Amino acid sequence: MTQDRRQFVKTALLAGAFATYQRPKTVSKTSPDEPQLGLPGPYPGRVISAHQPGTLVQRKYQQKPVRAMLDSGLMKLTGAESPQEAWSTFFKPGDVVGLKLNGVGRPHVISSPVVVHEIVRGLELAGIPRKDIVMYDREKRIIQQAGFDTWLPEGVRWTWGSDEPHPIQLDMDMYDENEFVEVPLVHPRGDFSEPHHRRSYLAKFITQDVNKVINLCLLKHHQSAGITLALKNLSHGLANNVSRSHSTSTLNTCGWFIPAIVDHPIIRERVVLNILDGVWGAYHGGPGGKVENYMWPHETMYFSTDPVAMDRVGWKVIDAKRAAMGLEEVGKAEPDEDSVFYRMQPEHVEISGAMGLGIFNEEEIKLIEA
Repeated sequence: MTQDRRQFVKTALLAGAFATYQRPKTVSKTSPDEPQLGLPGPYPGRVISAHQPGTLVQRKYQQKPVRAMLDSGLMKLTGAESPQEAWSTFFKPGDVVGLKLNGVGRPHVISSPVVVHEIVRGLELAGIPRKDIVMYDREKRIIQQAGFDTWLPEGVRWTWGSDEPHPIQLDMDMYDENEFVEVPLVHPRGDFSEPHHRRSYLAKFITQDVNKVINLCLLKHHQSAGITLALKNLSHGLANNVSRSHSTSTLNTCGWFIPAIVDHPIIRERVVLNILDGVWGAYHGGPGGKVENYMWPHETMYFSTDPVAMDRVGWKVIDAKRAAMGLEEVGKAEPDEDSVFYRMQPEHVEISGAMGLGIFNEEEIKLIEA
């Protein structure tokens, strides 16, 4: 890391230190013989890579290789001897499990129905009935435009954060007024004197509807954050008032904003498993927009309880693909017609590590093939 980049990280950490939280009133507990779930979870620094050639046939996901990746990946992550045992490491009868999807890159790089159906199957192996599984994304329109509501397994519920787009994302109907992160930043059309404008409130989905969350993220470039993998799927999916973090091509604070949101105690406690769907990847043009021009079949899924280690691995995968295609690393690239932000900020991953959300140091990360 250069001296300039070290100074940026230090400055960003100091800025993020001003974030404040509404602390949760209760914290769920596990019995002494259960692993300590949450972030970074019982396997910090451990990332499992499961690759299956033939996962894509005529650009469509195939069920058998997806199941094979999920089973082998979770068994390798947990050391379990069967898929049922692996899923039961994280989930028990009586849990209400949320599944955070991602439809922003619609229709090209979004959550797959095949993957979701296989995750539901895994939860059922652990004794979770479909009525206790809740699918979520931040906006109802994104869910519907992505078609998630049309293929959801029968009996699985779905919810969202925002009924309709709000000019600066300050709608509150589906957000919890008692759980928020406050940072000294407002949207250009906001009012700094209003505390409401300085806060991002957590969706009732995670504060009231579920007690555990699976973070199902994608392998994708993001023109302001550099990458949008596990951490950003949480920060910008589970809270409102997030467009203030990248409201213009120069007013970009993703580097510290993402860690500040994910550090909320409820997110840290309830997100127990991160699954990175890298069957398709997008190395440029993200998060939506022109990703179609930069997609490639990676046919790999990644598994971790540690979102920082997962994002560090995924970041390297994206940079390697960019290099192969003649593009600069996301942390060094200049703006172009398909990525207009003045400077991308993948350092949100390192800052998250410095905040204890996971392991960033590559020497401490164990990337294991399933």
